[in-house]
Amino acid sequence: MSNDISTLEKPKMGDYKRHLLICTGPRCTENGEAQAIFETLGEKFKAAGIDKGELRVKRTRTHCFATCKSGPIMCVQPDGIWYYNVTEANLQRIIDEHLVGGRPVEELIYHRSNSEQLDTPCSMNLI
Repeated sequence: MSNDISTLEKPKMGDYKRHLLICTGPRCTENGEAQAIFETLGEKFKAAGIDKGELRVKRTRTHCFATCKSGPIMCVQPDGIWYYNVTEANLQRIIDEHLVGGRPVEELIYHRSNSEQLDTPCSMNLI
C-alpha cells in the first residue's frame, strides 16, 4: 500500500443531517438483536423518508461503546443523544419522534452530551 496521497482516490460521501451509530458487539446483546435491528434500518429509513434529502440519516454499526448494559445501544450525532433498550418498537419511536420530528425520546436516553462541551476534546477535562 502506497503512502503517497497523490495516488489515492479521495473517498466520497453524500450529505447527511444525522449519523446514527448502533453497537452490534456481542456484549451489548447476546442474541444478535442489535445486528438484526441494524439490518432493518435501510428499509425503515426509506419508509420514513430519511434515506435521502435534507433529513438523510447515515447509519454505521460499531463494535463497542463500552457501555454494555440494557442494549441495544444507539447514538445519534451530532445531537449527542445516547439511547438504550432500542427494541423494534423503541426504534420506531426514535425514527418518528427524533430523526423525523426532531424531538429526542427522553425516557430512552441514558446520556446526553452537553452542547457547551462539544467543542472540547474530552468532557472529563471540565471540572
